[in-house]
Amino acid sequence: MEKILVLDFGGQYNQLIARRVRENNVYAEVKPYTMSAGEISDRGYKGIIFTGGPNSVYGESALDYDKEIFGLGLPILGICYGAQLMAHALGGRVETAPTSEYGRTEVDIKGDSRILNDVSRHTIAWMSHTDYIAEAPEGFSVTASTPVCPVAAMEDVERGFYATQFHPEVMHTQEGMKVLRAFVKDVCRCKGDWKMDSFVTSSVKAIKEQVGDGKVLCALSGGVDSSVAAVLLSKAVGKQLTCVFVDHGLLRKNEGEEVAQVFGPEGHYDLNFIKVDAQQRFYDKLAGVTEPEKKRKIIGEEFIRVFEEEAKKIGAVDYLVQGTIYPDVIESGLGDSAVIKSHHNVGGLPDHVDFREIIEPLRMLFKDEVRKAGLELGIPEKLVFRQPFPGPGLGIRIIGEVTEEKVKIVQEADAIYREELETYDDGRLAKTIGQYFAGLTNMRSVGVMGDFRTYDYAIALRAVETSDFMTAQSAKLPWDLLEKVTNRIVNEVDHVNRVLYDCTGKPPGTIEFE
Repeated sequence: MEKILVLDFGGQYNQLIARRVRENNVYAEVKPYTMSAGEISDRGYKGIIFTGGPNSVYGESALDYDKEIFGLGLPILGICYGAQLMAHALGGRVETAPTSEYGRTEVDIKGDSRILNDVSRHTIAWMSHTDYIAEAPEGFSVTASTPVCPVAAMEDVERGFYATQFHPEVMHTQEGMKVLRAFVKDVCRCKGDWKMDSFVTSSVKAIKEQVGDGKVLCALSGGVDSSVAAVLLSKAVGKQLTCVFVDHGLLRKNEGEEVAQVFGPEGHYDLNFIKVDAQQRFYDKLAGVTEPEKKRKIIGEEFIRVFEEEAKKIGAVDYLVQGTIYPDVIESGLGDSAVIKSHHNVGGLPDHVDFREIIEPLRMLFKDEVRKAGLELGIPEKLVFRQPFPGPGLGIRIIGEVTEEKVKIVQEADAIYREELETYDDGRLAKTIGQYFAGLTNMRSVGVMGDFRTYDYAIALRAVETSDFMTAQSAKLPWDLLEKVTNRIVNEVDHVNRVLYDCTGKPPGTIEFE
């Protein structure tokens, strides 16, 4: 199998690079920057991509990688920090930029380029750097620049070394896929014969070998990720798997019943299924807690404790399965990456868990890849393409303290919002939006209803367009839809007198509120 190595130097978009490579039907895997040149050579990679990262290539923060990598004879593409690393290692000059560049930037392409030939002469790319390449190494030609970045791209075709200061992997770079496709297909000469069925087949085989005759407990939320993980495990180990669905009281309206209908005894799958009612338990643990990270960690730990208790009832469970996907891992802090927010199934885990091992079969996939895996496993489209729902549930869609009253408010408002959006334009609009939901702000304001003064909560509506959930932009919903949703919420939901629409993208925001 053809493979591209993504060498991880600690940036936020490292797995996104691998995902873009896989979009070209070429398998890519992410490994730490400490991987030796000898090990890289032994694994038969067709090329290497150096990722971005938060460090500087000079001074005390410089990372100690194996410089023999440049002598392997493999094509290398350096991105952002990776570009600076290449320049610094090969005799160029990297300095603190007189002007930092962040966000959408106009880039000028200069002359012929092996990886930029199909890119427009003037294009838009995503920049995020404080250092820059002041002078390219000997043997390199500069192939792109910006008004404040003299070396936005460079290449040494003879040695197979290429570099871009901008990020071709993010969707804000308009022609970024052309750059990565040229490197993978033209420079590395990959045929592109890897597909999602390869992932499913290899995962089932690996899980069988790992589990053996052990018992497995799956944390099933009913969301896309945990559902795909459950079916994948069921395919691998059959009745050795027990799925536990914890109703923590933070679910969407009627969701507990819906999950039981799909996965329970009368559902589509032959699973050992247990539903645990733990609503009051979670409300008690969250009482008085307002800090977002603390809420996530409480929810994460309580999940584990419930699963441990259920495991003891089953008897000697060896493995815990979670539907963790890569955006969860990145945001919770991976390697040298910064923690953005701890996901209950990653950074929210307690230090000690009473299982031999945690299995996360989807850990290296993005949301759209998880959906593809689900379809490959034969899961119905209605379930595969349902709206994403975070493990901590409404606990992170309620700003401030979580109470049973607040949960009911946001459940009702969210149900109205989803109903109206999904029926608008015969459902066509909803299919274009990556995620949409209602959240409860911690703001209360004065209103007037029926000639009486009110002092109640504001609901915030969120809708974003995204494919990978690493970056997103706010959806421009029709005003008549927002007006109808607003009228229904303030008239039908108690203790709400104001509705707001969130226009923030990711970055700088996150898709969820907390």
